Amino acid sequence: MKRRTHIQLTPYEDLFSTEEQRQDFHREKVMDIPLNELHPFKDHPFKVQDDDRMTDTARSVQERGVLVPAIARPRPDGGYELISGHRRKRACELAGLDTMPVIVREMDDNAAVLVMVDSNIQRENILPSERAFAYKMKLEALKRQGSRTDLTCVQVGHKLKARDILAHEAGESSGQIQRYIRLTYLIPKLLNMVDEKKIAFNPAVELSYLKQEEQAQLLDAMDSEQATPSLSQAQRLKRFSQEDKLSPAVMSAILSEKKKTEQEQVSFSAEALRKYFPKSYTPQQMETVIFRLLDTWQRKRQQQQER
Repeated sequence: MKRRTHIQLTPYEDLFSTEEQRQDFHREKVMDIPLNELHPFKDHPFKVQDDDRMTDTARSVQERGVLVPAIARPRPDGGYELISGHRRKRACELAGLDTMPVIVREMDDNAAVLVMVDSNIQRENILPSERAFAYKMKLEALKRQGSRTDLTCVQVGHKLKARDILAHEAGESSGQIQRYIRLTYLIPKLLNMVDEKKIAFNPAVELSYLKQEEQAQLLDAMDSEQATPSLSQAQRLKRFSQEDKLSPAVMSAILSEKKKTEQEQVSFSAEALRKYFPKSYTPQQMETVIFRLLDTWQRKRQQQQER
């Protein structure tokens, strides 16, 4: 009968002869990593666009290099997953570089999401869709991590919930965080219209409660009526949807109201009216005179009709 051989593995820290070497092993290093080994973060919510700002960044990288290293983590199947630095990587590509400086850090999924969001959310010109999906990803990561012990409500002394923590760190109210996250329920074409400022934020939140097929029908109605819903119209569309009474005909009827109101409005440019009034007249004085003259004109017409 063979005796079992017990092999005792040397702890990796004991492989280093000095304490300095052991500390150096744990210390994060900046490494130049080939761009083709850097892969985007899964479901990265921040858009990387070849716009004027990207052109400026690429020019800066070409002249001075990447001043702030990116952050990445090793992938199980090889290469590295970028956590922060997606725009810097694209700038390096446009600048003709093959590598970029990266800090490689071991992180679990939740920690990686938190770093990814926090390193991008303070950037200027964040689109509503970017903020919406970033808040949603961070909220889910905080929930998976569980309660935090370092943030407590001073007045009551209880641990903050994930949404309260997110609101605290983002400098937003909890309700505003929820409104942003509601945008993630919009179909892509409607969400793009929010980013392009064709649909205002508050109406868009109300429209997010519509079923996806209703949102698609709304796009057709908006195109047909050449109108986008106001806040009050979006609220009515939401109410009809919740009552299962929303149809393309109802959508068109609601959207056409705005058009009818606009058709009933009459406006005059101040420049066109100025030649009839002294230069010292204010717009309010001009309006008073116009209505006084209209009253006189109406009385004369009534007198003529009575003869």
